[in-house]
Amino acid sequence: MSTPGVSTSVSSATRPNGAGAAAILAAGIGAFLVAAFAILADQSAAVKRLMIFSKATGPLSGVTTCAIVLWLAAWAILHARWRNRTVALTRVNAAAFALLIFALLLTFPPIADLF
Repeated sequence: MSTPGVSTSVSSATRPNGAGAAAILAAGIGAFLVAAFAILADQSAAVKRLMIFSKATGPLSGVTTCAIVLWLAAWAILHARWRNRTVALTRVNAAAFALLIFALLLTFPPIADLF
């Protein structure tokens, strides 16, 4: 039962979407970083040595660890900046989707070998 004159629904214009947008964009950034670090470790012997955090796993351990740390940092920074804002979610989604597509393309050997 609702009280006359009091609206219980909240429109999207009054509710900030920045926290969700920060998570979406950070996910795209994280996916791209995994691909970028994998290419760097594959193409550079020095980077490959730096990325070996566990000998059992090899450079993949450093690639994923570094990407996760930077993903969390990007998420924290974007969340702190956008948490109380309403951002253009269409643009954020497009940027995150583009980063995800680039990440997927960069993981295919014919494309990764171009670098």
